[in-house]
Amino acid sequence: METRIPKNSAVLSALLQADFTTIWRNRRSMRLVLIVPLLILISWKGLIDKIGGVFVLSSCITIGLTSIGLMGYTNAIARDRDKGVFQRLRVGPVSAWTIMISRLAVQVVMILLMTVLVFLVGYYVDHISISPLGYVTGLLMAMVGGVVYLGLGQAIVGRIKNPDTASSTTRLVYFAFIMIGMFGEFGALGKEMAQIVIWSPYGVVRKILGASLSPATWELKTTYALLAAIGYTILFVILGVKWFKWDSK
Repeated sequence: METRIPKNSAVLSALLQADFTTIWRNRRSMRLVLIVPLLILISWKGLIDKIGGVFVLSSCITIGLTSIGLMGYTNAIARDRDKGVFQRLRVGPVSAWTIMISRLAVQVVMILLMTVLVFLVGYYVDHISISPLGYVTGLLMAMVGGVVYLGLGQAIVGRIKNPDTASSTTRLVYFAFIMIGMFGEFGALGKEMAQIVIWSPYGVVRKILGASLSPATWELKTTYALLAAIGYTILFVILGVKWFKWDSK
């Protein structure tokens, strides 16, 4: 009797359905990831006249991307690997790239959802209005920034097998990026730290997002920041693929 091997498209469709079902069942954690940038956006309403609406929007989207890439993606991968989900999938006729594309597709949807929510809350609650081109380019740069943090999350979960240790590490990195990033960019930690922050993953993502929301402000330094973001992504992905193990042993 001939064994039929399912097509990659059918397998990918099934994986996508399963992954979206899983994230829906865990919608409490999904809401927590999405609500953080929205709460910061609302709480910063009084700062809009001082630092500008574009800066507030770009900072909140950057924080949201950090939450999705580190708190969401990394912890989900570490948890499923520890439960043996990947081992069971690898036994079947499923290629590695199909499994990862399905997982990443879910995160892409989360990035789009978070960015759109920030735009809506920014417009209706904080009364921040930008050009239609700004919204479009902002979405595109949010995708670029999201890939940076997904790559960083992949590197962390690839290097650290224990799910509890991976979760603790992502929380530490998340806290460092948010606190040092925000205060450092404001110059509260000194000029040297401000320069480090500007060219850190947090800084380059925040910069390309800010310039994309106001396209007229895009300059040569922004292009350098975009190249740096791409460089960070390549580095993190290479390390994440090199270190990643499909089982927790």
